[in-house]
Amino acid sequence: MTSTDSAQQPGADKAPAPAKDPWDLPDVSGLVVGVLGGTGPQGKGLAYRLARAGQKVIIGSRAAERAQAAADELGHGVEGADNAECARRSDLVIVAVPWDGHGKTLESLRGELTGKLVVDCVNPLGFDKKGAYALKPEEGSAAEQAAALLPDSRVTAAFHHLSAVLLQDPEIEEIDTDVMVLGEGRADVEMVQALAGRIPGMRGVFAGRLRNAHQVESLVANLISVNRRYKAHAGLRVTDV
Repeated sequence: MTSTDSAQQPGADKAPAPAKDPWDLPDVSGLVVGVLGGTGPQGKGLAYRLARAGQKVIIGSRAAERAQAAADELGHGVEGADNAECARRSDLVIVAVPWDGHGKTLESLRGELTGKLVVDCVNPLGFDKKGAYALKPEEGSAAEQAAALLPDSRVTAAFHHLSAVLLQDPEIEEIDTDVMVLGEGRADVEMVQALAGRIPGMRGVFAGRLRNAHQVESLVANLISVNRRYKAHAGLRVTDV
């Protein structure tokens, strides 16, 4: 075949498709966001920030009345429900339960979370007289445990490094930090990135697949040490991105 013949082949003169802009993220403003563990400091803070940004939020707890009391305190249209109802009514569910109840909670909600986008932000940590230290679950990380327990859900990991104190402070307008987002499907990761970007000052940054979640979760132990030494509420910024 001559070079002329090659040039005449179908599609030979087409330019390659341009690479997708990594900051071209979807509109997630219409999603209902559920927060399991929404009465705890981290979950409550995330619920408050997202609702304040205009997101519809439902917080879940083992006791519906406890969830509703916390929702009434937060305002901004936040609703409270038991964990099962929260999961059923939500499009995207953030898991912010304590580590010691993580597996049991998710296993009990497998049916309600089927087909849902699940965002795990749990940090498996231990504490002793030397301070915080990372635990490594049998599955590798909390996020990988969630994926194993929820085979019919789309599991991602994000929101690990946020200060609950800053999240819940109504005087703070912006949270100056990046959110590391991990997951298997690009579309799911980008939805979580976009959700993080709904909170003023935040940016969601892709940080790999779920197999890399352990080091992201364990970094919280280092941040706790930073905060104790410097009396701060440290977060993270990724440079040159």
